[in-house]
Amino acid sequence: MKLTRYGRREWLGSLALAVLAILAVCGLAVLIPAMRWSLAIIVSALIFLVWICIAAFFRDPDRKVPVNPSVVLSPADGTVNDIELIKGETANSEKLKELFQGRDMLRIGIFLSVFNVHLNRAPVKMKVAFREYKEGAFHDARDDRASRENESMLVGAEGVCCDDIRFPLAVRQISGAIARRIVCPVKEGDVFGQGERYGMIKFGSRTELYLPAGMKFELAVTVGQTVTAGITPLAHIYPAAVEKIRQTQIVDAAASEKEETPPV
Repeated sequence: MKLTRYGRREWLGSLALAVLAILAVCGLAVLIPAMRWSLAIIVSALIFLVWICIAAFFRDPDRKVPVNPSVVLSPADGTVNDIELIKGETANSEKLKELFQGRDMLRIGIFLSVFNVHLNRAPVKMKVAFREYKEGAFHDARDDRASRENESMLVGAEGVCCDDIRFPLAVRQISGAIARRIVCPVKEGDVFGQGERYGMIKFGSRTELYLPAGMKFELAVTVGQTVTAGITPLAHIYPAAVEKIRQTQIVDAAASEKEETPPV
């Protein structure tokens, strides 16, 4: 079982404690004649099993990512908890509003249980525009309040799809009732390939993907569906969507040029 470097402190530290505990049990078996070795072996096996359970939270399975620039892949393992249209003016982050230029967003929320792999992967090829951390509460990740009030890390980026067409997207890592540590060692300007690992949320959580609404993305999942990071398509970017994004970019460029042109 391959373990992620993002959880080295936890799985390596707990391994050291497990080894010390097993040595202590064996030492007691030697020092106390009345204690049977069979009991020491059983206790040692239970200690090792507990460590296996802890280490399993940090497993990092190798996956063959189906790199496809016309598909938006899931950024997390888990279950689709909700799919909602978020009005641009109601977004709970000024940087998110700026990234999407005040336009509406399609949000796909994914719940990760303690049994899921907790690594996050890039849904498309993307260049990081910003990283925004927010302190907060630790409601259950399935609670409606989690998206608004929980501790979170928001990564805004420029996604790249067919024909090198670029569009805004964002992924938010949200802690849960058990998850209390978000790992996201990215910085502005970092570039990630589709399906590449970029962080994790430890011990169960929620991940949200934000896409531009009205861009003719076709959803490929429904609420309640199980998804796998870097494998399951969440949305398809068909030619109509590419053309819509291209038209939006032309309009934005024209507006920007108009603003920059000094009055005569």
